[in-house]
Amino acid sequence: MSTNNHGGSKDATNLAQMGFQPGRGPRPGTVKGEKSKDVKGTLRRIWQYLKKQRRSLLSVIIYTAITSLLLLLGPYLIGKMIDNYIVLHRWNGLVKMSIVLLVIYVLGAVFTWLQQYTAASLSQETVREMRQDLFEKYQALPVKFFDQKTHGELMSRTTNDITNVSNTLNQTVIQLISSIFMLVGSIVMMLSLSLPMTLVTMLTVPIIVFITKKITKYTRRYFSEQQKSLGEVNGFVQESISGLRVVKGFGREDRFIEEFQDMNENLRSVGVKAQSLSGSMGPIMNTMRNLSFLIIAVSGGVFAYHEMITIGIIVSFLNYSNQFSQPLNQLANQYNMLQSAIAGAERVFEILDMKSEDGEESHAGSHSEFKGDVKFNNVHFSYNEDVSILKNLSLHARPGQKIALVGPTGAGKTTIINLLTRFYDIQSGEILIDGKDIYTLDKKEIRKQIGLVLQDAYVFSGTILENIRYGRLDATDKEVEDAARLANADSFIRKLPNGYNTPLSVEGSNLSQGQRQLLTIARALLANPSILILDEATSSVDTRTELHIQEAMKTLMKGRTSFVIAHRLSTIKDADVILVINDGKIMEQGSHEQLLEKDGFYANLYNNQHSQVM
Repeated sequence: MSTNNHGGSKDATNLAQMGFQPGRGPRPGTVKGEKSKDVKGTLRRIWQYLKKQRRSLLSVIIYTAITSLLLLLGPYLIGKMIDNYIVLHRWNGLVKMSIVLLVIYVLGAVFTWLQQYTAASLSQETVREMRQDLFEKYQALPVKFFDQKTHGELMSRTTNDITNVSNTLNQTVIQLISSIFMLVGSIVMMLSLSLPMTLVTMLTVPIIVFITKKITKYTRRYFSEQQKSLGEVNGFVQESISGLRVVKGFGREDRFIEEFQDMNENLRSVGVKAQSLSGSMGPIMNTMRNLSFLIIAVSGGVFAYHEMITIGIIVSFLNYSNQFSQPLNQLANQYNMLQSAIAGAERVFEILDMKSEDGEESHAGSHSEFKGDVKFNNVHFSYNEDVSILKNLSLHARPGQKIALVGPTGAGKTTIINLLTRFYDIQSGEILIDGKDIYTLDKKEIRKQIGLVLQDAYVFSGTILENIRYGRLDATDKEVEDAARLANADSFIRKLPNGYNTPLSVEGSNLSQGQRQLLTIARALLANPSILILDEATSSVDTRTELHIQEAMKTLMKGRTSFVIAHRLSTIKDADVILVINDGKIMEQGSHEQLLEKDGFYANLYNNQHSQVM
């Protein structure tokens, strides 16, 4: 479908009751820290992504195993050097052993680089797929989802949350595999040297496990709250930047600064709690390592005095103690990082688990080109249970008719369009196109044959040519230019420095609102739809331009069913049927002349506008 904007419905006025402010995420103060909902399930889902990179994962394991083996050889050889060469003053052998040790350390550095490079590739490939799945999910979700979420909050999930997963995977994969090898290897090497000294070295392990469990019990909750607060801040910043002209125009800078200050302070508070708790693991582990050193030094001295072990074994154990406690320290730190990654991954999976719009099809099937016969039979709809927007509404648009929808703001005009395009689904009644219930048709098939031009003109980054061609991707340059000419956009486009190849800035800010609207109209013209919907399509252009557009629209609407939403009643006087809608019901219907003769609601609206113009 040649849509030009997927903004929320004008009639969705009660989203605040659902916990959202207009154009904003959850109200400040409503976000509560929560524990991860399903840690094991989240880790399993991350593992499903990791499994796809089997070659890289296997390479990381091999490189880490080699690196760990080389690191474990170092303390063993140092002990042998002390006992067999330094104590015995065998200097020639000491030089040879030093060269061997140097080669081991150089090889260790090389394989460390290889494991880090491979792990980085592994993590980036994993999150690339996750990010791709998330973006594809955004395309599949219904419009009502985006009406209830801010762009900034969704951006936070796509960037910050996935970045947390990426950073954690990049470090955790190596550290987890390395720690397992180092822990097992250190124990084996220590046991091969001295059983009593091994038992002494293990004395601090229960203390480390106990402290780690206590701290991580709280960090998970705070990391989850931190991610949610960050999403709220991002949403507010995005909103304030997008509406900067309005903020400045009404002099509300101080108000926005105060609101942001509250959100920023909340983020700072939970960030301090999360980071301080996770950061405490380092000093605690260092204390445990120093305590282990002290125990080994004292015990080793006693054992050496009684000639149970040698000086070289004591030195080896001091090194192995470091290699044994360091993986425990790293695992504790990685576990805290993992809490942040789990919190981010859960927010991503929360989106991925939502029901896709395409998944709602029950009897989807292909359909030939629409003739344009549209019926609403006793349609009832509400955005929430408290307020009904449409109340048993019925209408019939015959092929080729121009149907105008008029009425006060919030009457339900745009809601009719949202239901016809299946941006929202009805609660009761039926909507038929060419005699077929639209809920038996594929949504994409419906939207391909409906041209929609909204009041808020939206253009994408890229050239003007690419923006118009968005209506039909296989259109030639000439077809694009013909559509622009029909929409009265060709003249101003050719005056631009690069004509049709002029690049547009963010949201087309280097064009006027009226020029952007002309481009979206050209886009709809190029799509050549069976059914045309114009939602205040000419409200942002001047009177002269509007006349040209109206002429182009007359040509386009020939043979096509057209729905036109208009507040300026002078623009729809030639409509075949005018539907006057108020409070979700059709109050009056007929041609312009017929409704004036009735001297009712429409006549009152028209006369008021006409007198204001006069």
